Amino acid sequence: MFTGIVESIGRVENLSVTTKGGRLTLAGVDFADELSLGESVSVNGCCLTVTESGQGRVAFDLLQETLRLTNLGDLSPAEPVNLERALKANDRLSGHFVQGHVDGSARLIAYEAEGQDHRLVVELPEAGQRLVVPKGSITVNGISLTVALLESTRFTVWITPHTHAVTMLRNAQAGQRVNLEYDFLGKQVERLLALRGL
Repeated sequence: MFTGIVESIGRVENLSVTTKGGRLTLAGVDFADELSLGESVSVNGCCLTVTESGQGRVAFDLLQETLRLTNLGDLSPAEPVNLERALKANDRLSGHFVQGHVDGSARLIAYEAEGQDHRLVVELPEAGQRLVVPKGSITVNGISLTVALLESTRFTVWITPHTHAVTMLRNAQAGQRVNLEYDFLGKQVERLLALRGL
């Protein structure tokens, strides 16, 4: 379980992808020496298991399903990624409950400065159109955000100067894919209604 509050930025050192899966190695991870094998880390919002760590480097194995659903297979050497360690039971919850189970990826339509803030517009896939609500929570590349404007096929969120400065959004460009995780409670309600035929 995570909160969607990005803790650090890592950079891609190596990504190898085969038909059977892949392996991602990150460098410049400031908490690498504190990680244990098997620990969970959110990478661009995707919960991954540590397979190797130390001296600023962390490695993860990537499942075929992970590569299919997320933007991790698109990463290039030196590209920044958002990182968050799993939530401790006694920590404050500054964002919202994030599982790190990416529901899919979508195209970033626009990322533009407006005053001191930035406006982020993201494509909304059909599968998520019933799960996103105005003023509700959504996770974009592991960042807990609040939906400011909801349209049928896109949503808009506002990015504060702090979030812009400490996440990979400072390098965001229109057209790139971002990972989306819809609000956990919304997904549960949708599932219960579907089971009841509503």
